[in-house]
Amino acid sequence: MNLTKKFSIHIFLILFTVSSCWTQKKEVQKPNIVLIYADDLGRGMVGTYGQKMLTTPNIDKLALEGMQFERAYGAIYCAPARASLLTGMHDCHGGDAMTIVKAGIYKELDKSLTLDDIKTKIHQVALPAEKDEVFLGEIAQKAGYTTGQFGKLEWGFATTPERLERHGWDYHFGYYDHVRCHGFYPSFLFENGKKIDIPGNTHIDCAKTTEYDSPTNFKDRWNMEGKAVYSEHIIMEKMLDFMDDNHPKKTNKPFFLYFPTQLPHGPTMVPQVHPELVNNPSLTQWEKEYASMVKMLDDDVGRIYSKLEEMKIIDNTIIVFTSDNGHEIYYPEEGRTSKNNVNVKGEEFDNIITRFNSLVAGDIFDGNDGMSGKKRDNWEGGVRVPLFWYWKGKIEAGGVSDQMVSNYDFLNTLAEIVGTPQRREKDGVSYAKALFGGKPKLRDYTVYSSKMGPALVTQDGWKLRYYLKEDVFQLYYLPDDYEEVKDLAKDHPQKTEKLKAILYRECNQNWRNGIGPIQKRV
Repeated sequence: MNLTKKFSIHIFLILFTVSSCWTQKKEVQKPNIVLIYADDLGRGMVGTYGQKMLTTPNIDKLALEGMQFERAYGAIYCAPARASLLTGMHDCHGGDAMTIVKAGIYKELDKSLTLDDIKTKIHQVALPAEKDEVFLGEIAQKAGYTTGQFGKLEWGFATTPERLERHGWDYHFGYYDHVRCHGFYPSFLFENGKKIDIPGNTHIDCAKTTEYDSPTNFKDRWNMEGKAVYSEHIIMEKMLDFMDDNHPKKTNKPFFLYFPTQLPHGPTMVPQVHPELVNNPSLTQWEKEYASMVKMLDDDVGRIYSKLEEMKIIDNTIIVFTSDNGHEIYYPEEGRTSKNNVNVKGEEFDNIITRFNSLVAGDIFDGNDGMSGKKRDNWEGGVRVPLFWYWKGKIEAGGVSDQMVSNYDFLNTLAEIVGTPQRREKDGVSYAKALFGGKPKLRDYTVYSSKMGPALVTQDGWKLRYYLKEDVFQLYYLPDDYEEVKDLAKDHPQKTEKLKAILYRECNQNWRNGIGPIQKRV
């Protein structure tokens, strides 16, 4: 080999080594990302929105020292919200696009069914993902991230490890069944597809109680036999361990952590009333217990933040806090607080003129922040959620955005942040530039389903609401009508017809597609 050729090879090896090191260093410099997904947390429950019955200092810190989105939309309830988040698609699509499996099958594990039996039954009913379909976890994986999912199952009401892996999670720990995750003392959970027994927890239904208080329910809640470990504590420990095990300095890779917590979804149950609430004279025992679930969530947000500080990576970690849908009442008491479709006097709402709000329902917390409606409704209180983005020194502290964003925008927003191409086939649009002082592309409208029917909200604040039961369309201008009490459909017929045409198209020419995803029983 001549000298010139040797020299060329030597230079190539040097450049290759430098390039490899630079690439690795660049990957490490990508921000870690932690997505905290609260369950049924109305934005009125958070201190930054004026909650007076309890404090949420750790969640408030993310809002006050990060960016707060005033017009953030989730979905009607748990399963479609998670499907929208993971797929980047809204939940009004018809057909089998949002098929979800009904819950309950995992209660039969090791009784009448094996794990393989259950997986086979679910896979026979749940449609497999298309080969070219891309999910949220995959976006991070393709950008060189280690991905982890912790807590409540991330798709439908029953899932399998194969489906979790297909959605892009390198590691997953938690529940595989929606029914079981509404109890808080699981006898078993799952870790990467393996059943993990929880010593001391003996209730096959995870000690789930009713959503209505009574002397019997109170006795059941506080009978601690077979309730050794609360699920949130188990899941938190696994998540903090994952962070340690996947420290970027160890793996040379950033991590994307998705935490769909159970809290504060009911039925109400906590291992103890939070010390801050014990002596609050304004709250009943039932309300103190519910508020303690919110306090536990806030405390755990603080634990995550402290862990990132301890690991010395808080400066290079994005924390996102949001919720799946609007507020729900898990502390109804006769004559004080109503649930479902009636006011405190027991009078039924017609959901055209009369509707749920905190005043008529007697909600001392004002969990829906003064809006009409709650979980499952297409009033704003059913779908408007808290959304805070925090990145120390990178996202301007104290920022408040009036840009309308939705949970199905998160996939493409993540893609832009981690440096992968936008997925044009998705409904969602990235709002990453809004986080860093730029001008993002604005989506003209957002759509969402509900048990009442679909709704559409435009970027400039017009809202078309359809009530399937009465075949009624209502039009509101939200900037001037926060509570949705002034129906303008007759005053603006052209606007109404224009928005109806859009909503009809988005629902695949079928209004009934806007009442939620298809559920199939296994």
